[in-house]
Amino acid sequence: MSVSDRLAQLGIELPSVVPPVAAYVPAKAHGDLVFTAGQLPMVSGALPATGKVGDGHGLVPASDANGYARQCALNAVAAAAAAVGGVDRLTGVVKVVGFVASVPDFTGQPGVINGASEVLGEIFGESGRHARSAVGVPVLPLDSPVEVEVIFSYL
Repeated sequence: MSVSDRLAQLGIELPSVVPPVAAYVPAKAHGDLVFTAGQLPMVSGALPATGKVGDGHGLVPASDANGYARQCALNAVAAAAAAVGGVDRLTGVVKVVGFVASVPDFTGQPGVINGASEVLGEIFGESGRHARSAVGVPVLPLDSPVEVEVIFSYL
């Protein structure tokens, strides 16, 4: 089954490629790999939430951040597809690096970044299994709660 067929089966419509907010490109192909820039969870040009992930008043709940990581991954798929001439040229996921802007005592970064890993698995199946890092950081661009970068393989 093609990637576009799988997206349709899952009812997922890829977003438009998020324009860069600084001096870089959203994705770059090299050899048989496509490297995405860090993708924020932009939806229609805006962040759905800002701030730190953690438990408590004024913080972004981990369950919400998990959904934002999913959006980051979809933005990464869109960026990679645009860089190589279409989503059906993507053959799998090699590595995911996820950053979670979190309070010092929050240790649930892996659970947050599962949002990205799980949707990539849904889209790519077995070829969506990947190596991964999930890192807590004090702040991210635009005060985003999450950022995800992905390395894809392609034909």
